[in-house]
Amino acid sequence: MDSGDQHDEFLPDLGQDQDQEELFEHHRIVVDRFQSLLRIDKFLMNRLQNVSRNRIQGATDAGTILVNGKSVKSSYKVKPGDVITVVLAHPPREIELYPDEIPLDIRYEDDQLYVVNKQAGLVVHPAYGHYRETLVNGIVHLMHPELKGQPLTSDSIRPGLVHRIDKDTTGLIVIAKNEQALSHLAKQFFDRTIDRHYLALVWGDFSDDSGTVSVHIGRSPVDRKVMEAFPDASQGKHAVTHWEVLERFGYVTLIRCKLETGRTHQIRIHMKYIGHPLFGDKTYGGDRILKGTVFSKYRQFIDNCFEILPRQALHARSLGFRHPSDGRTVYLEAELPDDILAILEKWRGYVSAGKNEA
Repeated sequence: MDSGDQHDEFLPDLGQDQDQEELFEHHRIVVDRFQSLLRIDKFLMNRLQNVSRNRIQGATDAGTILVNGKSVKSSYKVKPGDVITVVLAHPPREIELYPDEIPLDIRYEDDQLYVVNKQAGLVVHPAYGHYRETLVNGIVHLMHPELKGQPLTSDSIRPGLVHRIDKDTTGLIVIAKNEQALSHLAKQFFDRTIDRHYLALVWGDFSDDSGTVSVHIGRSPVDRKVMEAFPDASQGKHAVTHWEVLERFGYVTLIRCKLETGRTHQIRIHMKYIGHPLFGDKTYGGDRILKGTVFSKYRQFIDNCFEILPRQALHARSLGFRHPSDGRTVYLEAELPDDILAILEKWRGYVSAGKNEA
């Protein structure tokens, strides 16, 4: 690995809005038995080329530098025999970031960050098999118009991705413009002080108006590409979702979800676990009729809905956080996209027609 790789890989995806099982080991250092006590930020500056102390401190604040398997503060003093690992949310291969001109709905911007209302079908960041035309590529284009199609250099300022939303989920996502903002926002996610609400259309009706799902989530042992709920808590990671009914349609329900944790596919998994898969969710069984009648007219109605909304009905509605510069509260909301609005209108019409017939 060359020095450019070591320099750049500390910046992407420092946030803790990831399932720990998704983190990849980028460096492993076993401290020599003759090593004297030394702050870990100074120790790593001496061991990793072209990595600034601020960058190391930001990584420790975000919990991506571990000693003997546990995150430590930058003031931690290494001692002989310590095993230091640097873990990040992307595999240990530097992905060249290219600017791509993508239409983005920027809802907020200043010298520290962007907040984007992401459209359906847009991948958030480059990964194996999908290196271009992602949200991050679009942000690179906005931040570095001078590149004119060339990739970022090792000393370029890179956009900092603090959290993710799925490709086929719409709504608000925050991207940091510099290391200070990245570290500050990552710590808020780690401390669970970020205020996030999602709107979801799910199958079935609820007996209560609100509730909480607290069930561990982890990779499926059968299919590693999907996630699974683990009620006995012996596997997976702690995950908590609070939900509230907004509108009932009998066979489906519009709910608001507040995330207390940020595991991969958390709302999708938790709703499936309690028997209410997201409407249209192909991965977790919501793309077929789960509630309703057997009449052909109803089947046609559902098929029409799936044609309008060929994805899970999930939208990151609101996002609130403290601004990295002055601590003021930043709160934004994004209206539901047209496809989900159309589905809700169809369901309102269906329910109304049923009442009139009765």
